[in-house]
Amino acid sequence: LSQARAGIISTVEVLKVMEAFVNEPNYTVWSDLSCNLGILSTLLSHTDFYEEIQVFVKDVFSPIGERLGWDPKPGEGHLDALLRGLVLGKLGKAGHKATLEEARRRFKDHVEGKHILSADLRSPVYVTILKHGDSTTLDTMLKLHKQADMQEEKNRIERVLGAISQPELIQKVLTFALSEEVRPQDTVSVIGGVAGGSKQGRKAAWKFLRDNWEELYNRYQGGFLISRLIKV
Repeated sequence: LSQARAGIISTVEVLKVMEAFVNEPNYTVWSDLSCNLGILSTLLSHTDFYEEIQVFVKDVFSPIGERLGWDPKPGEGHLDALLRGLVLGKLGKAGHKATLEEARRRFKDHVEGKHILSADLRSPVYVTILKHGDSTTLDTMLKLHKQADMQEEKNRIERVLGAISQPELIQKVLTFALSEEVRPQDTVSVIGGVAGGSKQGRKAAWKFLRDNWEELYNRYQGGFLISRLIKV
């Protein structure tokens, strides 16, 4: 990927190498693949190839997703749980039909209190239903945020809210970032999630940063959070 980014080889060569990892069992390798595909997806979101790279993601991640399934197996280690969350989140965001349907089913059961999602599955499920959700989905997530007893759960929700796709809902998430519902130190995570969520999100987050620069700068002046905010 570094060679492709430097213009030494074609990105096609990178994708061919990625295809060779479909039977890879190791979380660390998949994490790297996921990160690199994320970089390519971001670049291609400004081109006609964005939908095609999503199909590629589904093709590469589907076999490992089917092997892992949704539920832990006896004898699994911590890395297997991390891998399951990574793979399901990647497939869900890319619009993998079976993953999306299962995520919606499990989210409904979670919200209704029938079957509470395990901590490992919450982020991938939340990301999936938000990415392909509507205003009702966002309202439900904000309600879960308000009801959450633990700060860990609030932070988990804050990080994924930016996955929502519709422009008016992106604005709602950005407004929420500066509300009293979000701790000042966590505002950056919400804005960063929007910036990383989609092409529309990046544009909206950049405009939001400029429009609210004075308030944000005064809030974080001299601290590492202002540099983190600029970076995202």
